Amino acid sequence: MPGSYHIPTTNLIEPGCINKTGEWAAILGGKKAFIVSSLDQYGKKQGEMVQAILLKSNINSILFAGAGPNPSDGMVMEGASEYKSNKCDLIIAIGGGSAIDCAKGIGLVVSHDRHISEFEGINKSQKPIPHFIAINTTSGTGSEVSSIAVITNSTTEKKITIVDWRITPDVSINDAELALSMPKSLTAASGIDAFSHAIEAMVANNSTPITDALSFEAIQIITEWLPLAFDDGKNLQARSEMCHGSFLAGIAFNNSGLGLVHALSHPVTSMYGYTHGVVNAILLPAVIKFNINSSIQKYSRVATAMNAGIPWHSDYENAKKVIPAVIKLIKRLGFPNGLKELGVKEDDIAALSILAEKEIVGLTNPKKANISNITQLYHESLSPPKIF
Repeated sequence: MPGSYHIPTTNLIEPGCINKTGEWAAILGGKKAFIVSSLDQYGKKQGEMVQAILLKSNINSILFAGAGPNPSDGMVMEGASEYKSNKCDLIIAIGGGSAIDCAKGIGLVVSHDRHISEFEGINKSQKPIPHFIAINTTSGTGSEVSSIAVITNSTTEKKITIVDWRITPDVSINDAELALSMPKSLTAASGIDAFSHAIEAMVANNSTPITDALSFEAIQIITEWLPLAFDDGKNLQARSEMCHGSFLAGIAFNNSGLGLVHALSHPVTSMYGYTHGVVNAILLPAVIKFNINSSIQKYSRVATAMNAGIPWHSDYENAKKVIPAVIKLIKRLGFPNGLKELGVKEDDIAALSILAEKEIVGLTNPKKANISNITQLYHESLSPPKIF
């Protein structure tokens, strides 16, 4: 809602700040933490690292290394069961959006004793969730600062989008050192996810001067520093700047809303299992082209933030420079050249379009889209993007 701003109460952004997790867990009154991490071996190691840090503050913990990519309702319900059986009183997530979204879902279930699917929509909770610390490791999803969680219904394979101010973390921890080991592919995917958050927040119909300022700075930072982080993952300055860019973009979209890039992306990731950021990158040019005439001044500002605008050119001329600049960036980061290259089938577009039209994240797109528009955007995104 415009005029209402939800962000975590405390946000730590500096190399090494993960070591303050125990301190903040104690401030929140935690005695036994439930740690949620991804289900791979690396996620388990990250969770164990948090356990060791907590012990220094005399806080015990249980590790749930069970959040898979595109976390499912089954994962959430399993985690909630383990939380309750181990009598925990604090939730800590470490990872990217999958782990953090899974943890948000667990919080809702343990505080209400209801199935996670019952929280689909906007502000369906009636009680606060347990105190919650989100440790961001990927600099991209924005989940560590947002009131949004996306969970997959394992029966229908449909994304459940939950928007609820009560699932905003109490503390976000953004430690650039945790991103130093990210592979190129994840660096690109998470970074372009943050970039798409910033662009969609800038033009969203719920945007405000505050979210515009956050989005503008995020676009500037990500345009400059994401390619450098992609080229050299050990570049701590680039990783630190990306922490800030992702953080700013996350706060922006959490308060302004998103748009058709995310509305169209969610069904594709559900049906095919692709990484969210990769699909966003492919959809961005077509969605910008669809929106551009409704948001000329805003896209002109995007061009300026990307260092593609020319001061003495008109807003319309500068707005048209956004798509070539975006295409240049996504090519620089090695993304697939269209949804068809990912393996998306033309025969699935009708079903994808029906799902996309129902996505609540599309409600704040600056230009209203019907099922025909959405279908056309999918078709345009099958092939390499065109500059108009």
